[in-house]
Amino acid sequence: MELILKENVHGLGYKDDVVKVKDGYGRNYLIPTGKAVIASASAKKCLAEELKQRAHKLEKIKNDALALAEKLGAVEPIKIATKVSATGAIYGSVNSLHIAEELAKLGFEIDRKAIVVKDVKEIGAHTATVRLHKEVSVEIPFEVVAEEA
Repeated sequence: MELILKENVHGLGYKDDVVKVKDGYGRNYLIPTGKAVIASASAKKCLAEELKQRAHKLEKIKNDALALAEKLGAVEPIKIATKVSATGAIYGSVNSLHIAEELAKLGFEIDRKAIVVKDVKEIGAHTATVRLHKEVSVEIPFEVVAEEA
């Protein structure tokens, strides 16, 4: 089944991409939730015309994402303090929400859904990927340190 995505779907594609999916996934999840529409010939023509008209706006959005990526690339490694047991293991994990909060303190309002990081369960240096645009992403270094009591 061929569909046109109406919003970004993690692991599948970005808004306005034409993707092929299994029938059940498309009919039971993507279409009913409004994340996609069937890619008929007329829908593809409408999409092509819309993309042609939005090309200037899309280029500006990409340039803004590149500028933000350059600023984020110059950021010093973020330090995230968390509670640590006597053996050195942290309680819980550090995830994209923690990184988004630390970036907000530095003046960068990044949606936590745009930050990709596996749950970190140990102290040390790690990296997170921030997807600012479908063609622009930046690696953010961060360090998990023990919280002072």
